[in-house]
Amino acid sequence: MAKSRPRDDPRLRDGATRIESVLVPEDFESIAEMEAEARAGREGEPHGDDSLMERFDRWDLRRFTASDAVKAVVLTTLLLLIFAGGAVRKAADELDPGIGRDVVKAVGGPAGWISDELPFAETRRDLTSWLSPDEQLSGTGFEAGGVSPGRAAAVTPPPPSMPQALNRLLVTGDSLSTPLDIETARKFADQGAAVEVTRDPHLATGISNSGLVDWGQLSSTQAANDDPDAVVLFIGANEGYPLPSPNGAQVSCCGPQWEAVFRSRIGQMMDNYLRGGTQRVYWLTIPTQRDPARKPISDAVNQAIEGAAAQRGASVRVVDLRPTFTPGDSYRDAIPIDGKQTIVRESDGIHLNEEGSSVAADLVLQAVDRDFDY
Repeated sequence: MAKSRPRDDPRLRDGATRIESVLVPEDFESIAEMEAEARAGREGEPHGDDSLMERFDRWDLRRFTASDAVKAVVLTTLLLLIFAGGAVRKAADELDPGIGRDVVKAVGGPAGWISDELPFAETRRDLTSWLSPDEQLSGTGFEAGGVSPGRAAAVTPPPPSMPQALNRLLVTGDSLSTPLDIETARKFADQGAAVEVTRDPHLATGISNSGLVDWGQLSSTQAANDDPDAVVLFIGANEGYPLPSPNGAQVSCCGPQWEAVFRSRIGQMMDNYLRGGTQRVYWLTIPTQRDPARKPISDAVNQAIEGAAAQRGASVRVVDLRPTFTPGDSYRDAIPIDGKQTIVRESDGIHLNEEGSSVAADLVLQAVDRDFDY
């Protein structure tokens, strides 16, 4: 029931003929008229409509239908699965056992496979790289065609016969390295040691997955920028991605060929730290995780760590967490601490909690004590 009302017409204000007002159709109903329509049962008025949605149709303001919304949601879901299906698969691995986890794994498994097979990983990385808060990286990253398993170990300087002073320590890795970094810094402080501990965790990253950060470049950058006397590395929660072999073919985890390429990447990182002036690298192994499906991955990672370290002598020490946290290679949530069974793992069955990280930090300091004074 559109009405008309007088309005001043600016086009006629300064003309030769002055018209006080013109009638202009009003586009919208008044609030009172809309409220009247919402009241049901009054004679001569439309039926009640509490939502007043019909006015959008009447004014031709409705642009999308419910089916359009459903289509948009489906399209968005498909794009996420294509570009980030691997993230769904990894998220499922970190959930507690139960129906929810089974459902996510049922979706994440096929989605991760599709994401791995489609050539969109580089596109996703390019489109989202500006979101990364990481510093500008330098140095040589992992070769595009894969690091050659036959690459010779770097020549590292012989370790000094006497302990030297420890001034700067870098604790880094993926999400496994926190709160290990905090506990390590706390223990040095409790001893009154004047050791500068740099904490540099890079969550959700991996050596076999360079989507968020290339650890080949990152290790060079850390050595140059942080100038640590020693480096503590705890990484391996996000491994198991296919790796490029020397001939360019993708190698799936976790056979001997995959392990050889992974070991070469670890070795490249160790060399980057040592060439940058780091005197010692302390690399932590991955304790057995709750999910049996993850065991082949952690076993391959640990074997690669030990193999790469063995090629570099005393410059790299392996801090083996398995005998302490998972003796007999058997997963457990709790271990005895000071004569009392204490929970040392997070609910995901992968990470160490604060108590567990404190124990791991003690093992790190025991290894550091062999090489440094502080």
